[in-house]
Amino acid sequence: MQQTINAVRMLLGILLLTFPLIINASPKDEGFTLQGTVTDATDGSELVGVTIYISEMGTGAVTDIDGHYIIHNLPNRKLTLQVSYVGHQTIIRTIDLNASAVVDFVMRESNAQINEVIVTGLAGQSLLKDSPSPITLISAHDLHQKPSANLIDAIASQPGVAQITTGSGIAKPVIRGLGYNRLQTVNMGIRQEGQQWGDEHGIEIDEFSVGSVEILKGPASLRYGSDAMAGVVIFHAQPTMPSGKQQTTVDTEYQTNNQLIAYSLCNEGNLKGYAWNVRYSHKQAQPYSNAYDGRVAGSQFAERAINAMIGRSQKWGYTHLNMSAYYLTPSMIEGERDEETGQFIVQTIEDGEIIEQVATHKQLHTYDKAVPYQQVYHYKTVLDNAVYIGNGSLKTLLAYQHNRREEFEFSLPSPSETSPFVSSSGEEKSLDFMLHTINYDLHYLSEQRERWRYTLGMNGMYQRSLNRGEEVLIPEYMLFDMGLFATASWRNDKLNVSGGLRADQRHVHSFSLEDHFARFSRNFNAVSGSLGLVYSVRDDTNIRLNIAKGFRAPNLSELASNGEHEGTFRYEVGNSNLKAEHSWQADLGIDYSSAILSAQASLFANFIDNYIYAASTGTFTDDDMPVYAYSAGNARLTGAEIIVDLHPIEQLHFENTLSTVSTRLADQPSDRRHLPMTPPTRFTSELKYDIIRDGHLLNNTYVKAGMKCYARQNHCYTADDTETPTPGYTLFSLAAGTDIIRNRHTWATLHIIADNITDKAYQSHLSRLKQAPVNPVTLRQGVFNMGRNIVVKLQIIL
Repeated sequence: MQQTINAVRMLLGILLLTFPLIINASPKDEGFTLQGTVTDATDGSELVGVTIYISEMGTGAVTDIDGHYIIHNLPNRKLTLQVSYVGHQTIIRTIDLNASAVVDFVMRESNAQINEVIVTGLAGQSLLKDSPSPITLISAHDLHQKPSANLIDAIASQPGVAQITTGSGIAKPVIRGLGYNRLQTVNMGIRQEGQQWGDEHGIEIDEFSVGSVEILKGPASLRYGSDAMAGVVIFHAQPTMPSGKQQTTVDTEYQTNNQLIAYSLCNEGNLKGYAWNVRYSHKQAQPYSNAYDGRVAGSQFAERAINAMIGRSQKWGYTHLNMSAYYLTPSMIEGERDEETGQFIVQTIEDGEIIEQVATHKQLHTYDKAVPYQQVYHYKTVLDNAVYIGNGSLKTLLAYQHNRREEFEFSLPSPSETSPFVSSSGEEKSLDFMLHTINYDLHYLSEQRERWRYTLGMNGMYQRSLNRGEEVLIPEYMLFDMGLFATASWRNDKLNVSGGLRADQRHVHSFSLEDHFARFSRNFNAVSGSLGLVYSVRDDTNIRLNIAKGFRAPNLSELASNGEHEGTFRYEVGNSNLKAEHSWQADLGIDYSSAILSAQASLFANFIDNYIYAASTGTFTDDDMPVYAYSAGNARLTGAEIIVDLHPIEQLHFENTLSTVSTRLADQPSDRRHLPMTPPTRFTSELKYDIIRDGHLLNNTYVKAGMKCYARQNHCYTADDTETPTPGYTLFSLAAGTDIIRNRHTWATLHIIADNITDKAYQSHLSRLKQAPVNPVTLRQGVFNMGRNIVVKLQIIL
């Protein structure tokens, strides 16, 4: 209780600190104005629709029909502008408003040179070229070209990134062989807290609301605290509209394999510094199919989301209030088969009895949910403020998240029994788990002064969980943590050095439940940090080196789970004596960039003490469910990512990537030597040809062909059938797209993608459905991934 009181006091203190600053800093005048014209380097023509973005303020402008832009209400200080346009090289320029009120830009068409962009990084907003650790940025344009059923699916093809999947509706990110609570997902500026420890728990974020994705690879505990040992996936929203602008956008999508239908409606604008954004999204899919299983019973899902933002941007900074409500209803794939036909079996109720039968054609071609299923709710409110103070800015974030996960199955109590969990239709709410989270973040980021820049801050969260279902997997708990951090960077013409230190404390208290869970309290403390450098060997070549120490406190599932984990085909037993994980990781990278060729190579070695994992004990429950227990050992992960982009002629790009990771548990026999869920080596290749650039009717028109080759994964944890080796496979894809121009503005964007065009039947090594029951007819174990899929995406701007 005292921890709760302390958390509330801290949040009230931050509020009292923030709001007076905003009120007092608000001037009556409109501040400074910046304007200019953007032209094309080839023919000098004005470019329409170029985005000029000021990252410090979260706003910017778009060039009009004359290539002109204007931004009002700017502070009297230095600002960093990012000028971007599809098919052209991004421009980054720092502007001093004391000296410049008119700034023009000349844009060159893109080539193989690595685009310079602004990223969040570990020390606040900075240039990508100054980051000593690997960072990948995926733009909205690139996201639209991905044939994805969910948000994580859209980023999983990036070098060093993979995903743990449960059918087409649920996916979890993996960075360099580490997933679950070893990496953080950040949305609206705060860590997403939605029971991400669970195998069948996805990321509750509307993909239509995401403007870009930033992936930090390697320990990021310095900035983000516990659970960022592997890295961070940051989902950025679209920038607020320029002042005086408003528009309505309609996004639609259709997929042939599972008849996925999705649409999103968005209205946004900015009038005199008051900005808003309101979006409604809906997605639904039938069971997907593949060449071996046919239609996979229970793989349908439905998703709805509402997102809203209201805010104000002035010369003093900005304040934004973000709100979202996300609903996901995924059916659960059990994988049971008919002994004679090998077809999927489903449960239904007839004449007051629960029966099992072969799935009918209607049940395999429906958007309606199938029992068992989950109902997931995620509500989030975030207050995001930034105020200019002195030569820097003070940023505060306050957030509340409420996550609720219900699981339903058929149950018919006897006439003499009544149950509050069973509906009249026979659906029982077997699980009802609620999680309340309060997040806070307060940090000061200095301006670049001569050669130095620094950040000072604190962040953390308070959590309280509740169980309201008949079945319980983990106990109710209370958690509070706080971290203090400081970062600094120094640079000259050739060298950039950055690093920092952080101190964390986390308290976890578990509540007892009859004979099922025992009460316990644990405290976890850690000091983490990083030190890195980027050295420019010459103008086209950089060397990067980074050493970082990370940590992760065990989650409640690892500490105290005791029950059948529905949908994961196992019974889990936790270990309350587990220690926190601590890691040391070294990264070495080199990148080369020219007009014709760009290449990047990153090598890493990660050593983790007390690595926590779940493995089969070789025993079974009375219901013949395998028992998995959590234990720990020392682990080593090594690997590499290589990217080569060849641009032999102006309109042709040929990009190739290689990702590989090797894992090892110390002092273990061969069948227990490798970490569970280790991604296989992957090679990707993409050939893209731009047919039309800067056209009057069509623009950014392209065609491309892609290949993803996954090697056989023999390095797995095979003891007691925890995992099995996975054969290699190769997937091919084709895609085409274009912008449609009307009145010199982009009116619509169309993408058509054909994925897995050979209809290859395969199982991803990170698919949990590999562990589903054996097909008694074909003797193949588990369920296979999605087959051929054609995706059509259309965006209309009104």
